[in-house]
Amino acid sequence: MTGIERLHDIMTRLRNPETGCPWDRVQTLETLKPCVLEETYELLAAMDRPEDKDNHVEELGDVLLQVMFQCVMAEEKGDFSFDDVANAISDKLVRRHPHVFGDVVANDPAAVLRNWEQIKQQEHKKELRHSALDGVPASLPALLKAQRTQEKASRVGFDWKDAKGPLEKIKEEIRELEEAVSESSDTSLDPHVKEELGDLIFAVTNLARHLKADAESALENTTKKFSRRFRAVEAGAKAQGRNLKDMTLSEMDALWDAAKSAEGMH
Repeated sequence: MTGIERLHDIMTRLRNPETGCPWDRVQTLETLKPCVLEETYELLAAMDRPEDKDNHVEELGDVLLQVMFQCVMAEEKGDFSFDDVANAISDKLVRRHPHVFGDVVANDPAAVLRNWEQIKQQEHKKELRHSALDGVPASLPALLKAQRTQEKASRVGFDWKDAKGPLEKIKEEIRELEEAVSESSDTSLDPHVKEELGDLIFAVTNLARHLKADAESALENTTKKFSRRFRAVEAGAKAQGRNLKDMTLSEMDALWDAAKSAEGMH
């Protein structure tokens, strides 16, 4: 019995309406959504620590479980099976890699992406997709959705040639945001301020794409760095027998600079 066959057998038994697990057998697609999301984020965390192979294997298994869970639920209704899912993605991979499985030439990643997008457009004609932007999941987090939307527009030629374009756009958006803030009596309620802030974030995301950097990962790394240094500031205050709430900003800045120096980073 292969690993996949064993997993399928276990999941089928867990879903058995008479002898299965009381929790597993009452789950629905709706109740599994938080599980899928949580397991995906846990896998992302494991991918940041590839040296921990056991954890990586475990988290990949948890994501695979969510796939198998839904496949077994579909089998119960006669809709589709795990094999159907595996064959569907296999067919898609072969179809979208004609430079490997056919006679199309694609010598670099950019050419592969152009071909991929053209093939997708052909595939989705029957789905009434009228825009190059169709297919970006509405439920994606905003930062990732922005980057995916920009990528799709770029694949049909709507893009700057290099990073200079988005850099200039960022400067423009900063000026417009400064204007909106200066003219607002309450920025928290001003839709124009919110709009200009969104434009700036969108432009920064576009720059990340041109630099071939993932905006989500870049922001995550900076958030981790901030958290690490802020904890060092708290520790520094505690070592002085003080509370941050009782310190001036300049005193906290001094602790922040000390934390940066300790890391040997800017």
